[in-house]
Formats: sequence, structure tokens, C-alpha cells
Amino acid sequence: MTMNSLFLVSLVVDSYDRAKAFYCEGLGFDCMEDTAMPDGKRWLVVRPRGDDGAALLLAEATDDAQRAAIGNQTGGRVGFFLRTDDFARDHARFLDAGVVFREEPRHEPYGTVAVFTDLYGNLWDLIERAKPQTQK
Repeated sequence: MTMNSLFLVSLVVDSYDRAKAFYCEGLGFDCMEDTAMPDGKRWLVVRPRGDDGAALLLAEATDDAQRAAIGNQTGGRVGFFLRTDDFARDHARFLDAGVVFREEPRHEPYGTVAVFTDLYGNLWDLIERAKPQTQK
């Protein structure tokens, strides 16, 4: 067996239900699995609809160190990148759902992008990749 893909990233949250509602209802992610564990934890996996990329394991904080990391797991940098095939559609849908954008959409050589915050303040890019330029 070879390792050939990153399929799951853990995100520390304050509440399973609150996080699930934000990602599934607010951002439109699918809940792939929500299984109760014997120790009171849950195996809660969400993923963008139609995506074959990595999913998020929503992990409820269990101690002070984990609670301190909520919303700042990447030291204030954009740590999560959500690809879309229609930036205008998804930007408008996110705004309607109450998602807070930190900037207006901008056009970069790599695509159209805007930074938004999740429920906890983690920074995300919503990005529609630019079409590759052909070499002449």
C-alpha cells in the first residue's frame, strides 16, 4: 500500500453540534460521518460537496491547551483553502448564510480569491483557480 493522498485534517472546535451546523448548513459541506465514541467523543467528518479532496475531522476540545488553539490553529495565517468552480455563486451564497469575509474579492494571477473566517476565526480562502496560461 502506498500513501498517495491527504484525506483528513483535524480542526479543533468548541462544540460538535455548533461546528457541524456551521460547516454543513453555513458552508454547505456534507456530513460524511458522525459516530459516537465510547468516551463521549464523536468521529465527525465533514467535506465540501462534490469534492474529492481532504475532509475535516471536527474534534471537540477536551482540555485547556486545545481550547486555547480554537480559532488560531495556524498562527493567524490562512490555513484552509476552499476551491470553487464559480466564485461569484459561492461568495454570494456564503454572504447570505452569514459568513464573514475579511476583504473584498480580488483577482490574483492564480485566481479569484477572498479571505473569510469560520465560526472560530480560522482564516480560509475561497478561491476559483485561474485557467492555466498556455506557453507560446
